[in-house]
Amino acid sequence: MIKQPAYLKKGDKIAIVSPAKKLPKKIDQAVALFQQWGLEVIIGESVYADYHQFAGTDQLRTQDIQNFLDDTSVKAIIAARGGYGTIRIIDELDFTVFRESPKWIVGFSDITVLLSHLFSAENTQSIHAQMPYTFEEATPDSLESLRKALFGEPLHYEYTSTFKNRAGKAEGILIGGNLTLLAMVQGSVSEMDYTDKILFLEDVGEGEASIDRMMRMLKRSGKLAKLKGLIVGAFNELEVEKIPFGQTPEEVIWEVVKEYDYPVCFNFPTGHIDDNKAMVLGKIVKLSIDQHCISMDKF
Repeated sequence: MIKQPAYLKKGDKIAIVSPAKKLPKKIDQAVALFQQWGLEVIIGESVYADYHQFAGTDQLRTQDIQNFLDDTSVKAIIAARGGYGTIRIIDELDFTVFRESPKWIVGFSDITVLLSHLFSAENTQSIHAQMPYTFEEATPDSLESLRKALFGEPLHYEYTSTFKNRAGKAEGILIGGNLTLLAMVQGSVSEMDYTDKILFLEDVGEGEASIDRMMRMLKRSGKLAKLKGLIVGAFNELEVEKIPFGQTPEEVIWEVVKEYDYPVCFNFPTGHIDDNKAMVLGKIVKLSIDQHCISMDKF
């Protein structure tokens, strides 16, 4: 049974940390919104720290997260932003106290390393969602989806895809995140079990050849054959190939999974976009797909 941290309630204390890249701007708007939700916000030492491209040294970022993992009065830890750096510190974190008193951990992009580790090594749910760094550009709906996920309210997503999907219905445990980081944790204790799962993927700043390479790596390792469903989110800000690859990211992914029979949808609102909806990793979801219309519900 996958552990579910206690849902938040008004008056709860949350902490913001920066496990990866440094922040180039203040996150006052995000703090104010959390406070409007009735939460007490603690700003970690790493949030405004600066060490080359990182939010402080590896040691500082590790200790900052560790303090809040061990503080049972803190009910959720929110990553301020992604970038790069979480994989440098993941093996230094001690989850002993967290194991006995799990809490929600929120982030996306580079934070996929931490979310994947929580699922695989700690058997605990977490939330892939907007981070304080992205709050200013985020849609109200995406921020509201984060609030609902944290407070345990029902989540229902419905949208129309411009790319033809593979129709079908699926029910299963949701896993996923940033494709690059999922590829980077393969072979480690942070690698998730994909069997009978509904997988969602997103990425930013990669070329089509890189996306193709990583998808084929997942296929060759057997990760894609036994899924219950595949959700393809945003693949944007593509790196320009010197020689055109000849396929869009959606076409690349479809080429890799077209031989399977599980439902597949594209253009799902998750990833490095303004409408980055909250996805609860480890939660059972129901996915319904027809040619262009998709809906997903969290139980």
